[in-house]
Amino acid sequence: MMPSWTKLLILLAVIVLIFGTKKLRTLGSDLGSAIKGFKKAMGDDDKKESDNDADFSSAQKSDGLENNQNNDKKE
Repeated sequence: MMPSWTKLLILLAVIVLIFGTKKLRTLGSDLGSAIKGFKKAMGDDDKKESDNDADFSSAQKSDGLENNQNNDKKE
């Protein structure tokens, strides 16, 4: 069961009165930078793993072009 909008607004007002807007703003920016750092770290891990993988896509494409050219010459 979801609380009503009025209850949520009252709860938000109480939180602002207890902590103050400056403390909440600092907390929000710290949380945002932590999430950015986490996403960056996860992206770097994916990039490092993909650097170790072999890339056969260009080799397959060039082989396919050569095969198509040879087929064209036979006809």
